[in-house]
Amino acid sequence: MAAIENLVELGKRLNSNPAMAEKAERAAAKNPWFIPQYVQYAINAIVNDMLNEGALRQWLNAYTLKPIDKTIGLIFAGNVPLVGFHDFLCCYLAGCKMKIKLSSKDDELFTCILDLLTEIDPRLKQRVEIVDRLKDFDAVIATGSDNTNRYFEQYFKAYPKVLRKSRNSVAILTGNETPDQLKALADDMFVFFGFGCRNVSKLYVPVGYTFDNFFPEMEAYKWMHNNTRYMNNYDYSRTVLLLNKTPHFANEFLMLVENPAIASAIATVNYEHWHDENLLKTHLKQSADKIQCVVSAEPQKWGFEWGAVFGQAQHPKLNDYADGVDTLQFLLGL
Repeated sequence: MAAIENLVELGKRLNSNPAMAEKAERAAAKNPWFIPQYVQYAINAIVNDMLNEGALRQWLNAYTLKPIDKTIGLIFAGNVPLVGFHDFLCCYLAGCKMKIKLSSKDDELFTCILDLLTEIDPRLKQRVEIVDRLKDFDAVIATGSDNTNRYFEQYFKAYPKVLRKSRNSVAILTGNETPDQLKALADDMFVFFGFGCRNVSKLYVPVGYTFDNFFPEMEAYKWMHNNTRYMNNYDYSRTVLLLNKTPHFANEFLMLVENPAIASAIATVNYEHWHDENLLKTHLKQSADKIQCVVSAEPQKWGFEWGAVFGQAQHPKLNDYADGVDTLQFLLGL
């Protein structure tokens, strides 16, 4: 399949292209949260997880691909670098035309990927348009906050659509985690400074759990103490906790607060105690519309469709669709 070959070639070119390095510098200048190591992390994840020939072929075996003579409007979020790539990938494989509205927070990196793929597949130039405002399209895939989602619901009410709201990810601890598993969990929490929907923002810990063994395994991210923007968030939240005399655990760059909410502030992770597996499974099911991914040593055990082992939250499989909506099947059904 030519499309797969084109994507594999894109993967080969991505990591060795000087234009992408230049774009990464410009992206970091415009959005200081996009530090070079996290931009490279996002690129590596795309190359290794989404542009791997074996993974692509295995994923597509579940579908009967056919050219879709439709124009799809894509609205990319800008919370983490290149977060909209999977939607683009699905549209490319479905043969759709695309009109893409990039986020002002991330409008540098994707254009480089588009240029590279157009060099490989010149016909793509006739299929993709970067726009400031969507018009003249047949269906839409849009990702945004809960507030922007309400706007999307109204604005796109007459169109077939996939609209995504804010979500966060959770991790379930049993107290039996190894040091390596806790180190891996640190990646799930801290990569992209916690801005991604697949970042763990809440821990479920067993009754009686202590964090004595937890904090030492977070030390690989101690460097974030030197990031001014991150520490401004830390200092503000820590001050509020102290003024309100809210009990919490803290080190130099992370606060843990007992809180039933799934979403948490930057530099803060909520936690909640659990004591019964069945009750926790029920709770997760009831909160499914707020959860993107469940992280644990045995993610399949918790009755949640989207799971990852420690350290893999930011490495979704190609069929780990955001919000559980099969994007490719949506396109093929138009």
